[in-house]
Amino acid sequence: IARRFLIPKQIREHGMTEDHLRFEDDATRKIIRSYTREAGVRGLERKIADICRGVAKEVALGKTEPAILKTEHLVKYLGQPKYYPEVAERINKPGIATGLAWTPVGGEILFIEATRMKGKGNLILTGQLGDVMKESAQAALSYIASNARNLKIDESFRDRHDIHVHVPAGATPKDGPSAGVAIFSALASLLTGRLVRNDLAMTGEITLRGAVLPVGGIREKVLAAHRAGIKAIILPDRNKTDLEEIPEHIVKSLEFHFVREMDEVLEWALT
Repeated sequence: IARRFLIPKQIREHGMTEDHLRFEDDATRKIIRSYTREAGVRGLERKIADICRGVAKEVALGKTEPAILKTEHLVKYLGQPKYYPEVAERINKPGIATGLAWTPVGGEILFIEATRMKGKGNLILTGQLGDVMKESAQAALSYIASNARNLKIDESFRDRHDIHVHVPAGATPKDGPSAGVAIFSALASLLTGRLVRNDLAMTGEITLRGAVLPVGGIREKVLAAHRAGIKAIILPDRNKTDLEEIPEHIVKSLEFHFVREMDEVLEWALT
């Protein structure tokens, strides 16, 4: 869309031709990943317009050689990047998982962090979580406690420890059931000492009996994962048909794992 429509449109609207300005594909991808974060293209078009405006000003001041926009030129026209692909850097110890969330402006990456400390078996939840998300965390911990032996987890893990689950970006309210599998994976990772794959994200509602239920916003979530450089996604089995709404080239670039049960999640999630 950017290469075929948005860039030629903005070049024309700023009184130039492609002889004046050409965008390298790597630069366009960098704009999408590091300067915009929304489901539509309005923000992307604004950034392209900012660049065209800057180049048009240079042309008006007498610049004659064509401008070839490379990734290293973006700071000059757009300033420092606003968003960073941070998934691999964040998933560097047990107890961290990457979830996918829906927001009114598109999908978002959501980090779930879990740790434990000496205590009396309490579950501590922080990060401005709504009631439904808190219930997901409680359901995940209860499922682990009742299935600890099968999961190869010490059955007394709550006897002398508190569990703390935190979702960063605490200024942003978070709610809904779709982080259930990510919370479950973060807790299982913490208690088994196994890392969650750092190129994988997940979404899905969980139940006390171990089922994974379908959730909404799959298109937006998958697009967010793709933008963040995620390579694999765990989805509820009943969300398979939602992939039909996603561009084929994006679906083909990702590895999808469809699950019905929570135990299946760990087969794909833990290293």
